[in-house]
Amino acid sequence: MQKFILFLLALSLLGCDKSGDLEKEISKIPVEVSILRFDKQFTTTSIDSLGPLKEKFPMFFPKRTPDSIWIAKMQNPLVQQMAGEVLKTFPDQTKLGGKLGSLFQHIRYYFPRFKAPTTVTLLNDIDYQNRVIVASDTLLLVSLDNYLGEDHRYYSNFKRYIVKNLNPSRISVDVAKAYAQKYVSLPTKNTFLEQMVYFGKQLYLQQLWLPNTSDGYKIGYTEDQWQWAEENQVYMWRYFIEKELLFSTDPGLTPRFISNAPFSKFYLELDNESPPMLGRYVGWQIVRSFMKNNNITPQQLLVFDAETLFKKSKYKPKK
Repeated sequence: MQKFILFLLALSLLGCDKSGDLEKEISKIPVEVSILRFDKQFTTTSIDSLGPLKEKFPMFFPKRTPDSIWIAKMQNPLVQQMAGEVLKTFPDQTKLGGKLGSLFQHIRYYFPRFKAPTTVTLLNDIDYQNRVIVASDTLLLVSLDNYLGEDHRYYSNFKRYIVKNLNPSRISVDVAKAYAQKYVSLPTKNTFLEQMVYFGKQLYLQQLWLPNTSDGYKIGYTEDQWQWAEENQVYMWRYFIEKELLFSTDPGLTPRFISNAPFSKFYLELDNESPPMLGRYVGWQIVRSFMKNNNITPQQLLVFDAETLFKKSKYKPKK
C-alpha cells in the first residue's frame, strides 16, 4: 500500500514538473507590452494641446466632430471625476502590463504568428458590454472605467450578476476572451450544439492562456456557482438529451442557457440556484473531452465543426 501511494505521488510530481517546465518555456518568449494611457492624457491635456493629442490618437477623433465637443467633454466634471477614480485604481500600468505580458506570451506559444498589440486604455461611459475590443491585429482597447471593483459606487444601479465581474483582476480574462473570439469562427448553423461548442472552444483557449486563473473565474462564476455546475453536470446533460435540445434551432435556448443572466432557465424549482451560461459550461466540457481523446493541436481544434467534434469527444459526464 505504501509503495502504491509513493507511486501516485511520483506521478503527481512528474505532472507538476511537466507543467512547470512548460511555464518556464513560455515565460522566456519575448513579447513587448506597449500601453498608452489615452484615458489619462485626454483628461489632463490642456485645450491648447488638443491638436497634438488628436494626431497621436486619430482613431478616437472622427473628423466630422468639431473640437468644441471634445473640449466640452474634457472639461465635463463627471468625466473628470471618473478619470480620478480610474487613476486611484490604475495609477500606472505596472500591474496591467505584467498580466498582459504573461497572457500575450501564452497566446504566442500556442499561436506563434500572434504579435503583442499596442494596448490603449480609455473611458467608455461604463459600457460593460464592450469592456475590451480587439480593434485590429496591432491595437487592443481596454476601457478601465469598467474595472473599478464590484462594490464601487458607480456600479450601484447595475445588476449583481454584472457587477461581480467588474473587478481589476478581470482584465486579463476579458482580454483572453476577446482574442479567443477572434480565433474561433462563428457557428455555421444555428443549433444549440453549435452555440455550446462555439463558446466551449473559446473557453478552452482561455484555459490554455490563463493556467493560473481558476476555471470558474474564466467563465465568470463564483466558487459556489462553479461547484454547482460541477456537481450537476450529469443532470444538466440528461435534461438536454431528454428534451432533445442539442440539434434544436429554438432561439429561446440562447437566453436560457447561453447568454449571461442571473441564472439558467430549466423551468424547474432549482433555477434560482443555478449559474447562468450553463450551455457554455457544457460546451467547454465537450471540447475538453475532445482534446483529451484526440491527438489534436489547438489550431486543429478550431477547424472541427460542432457535430464532428461532439461525436469524436466521447463526452460523458461523470455522476
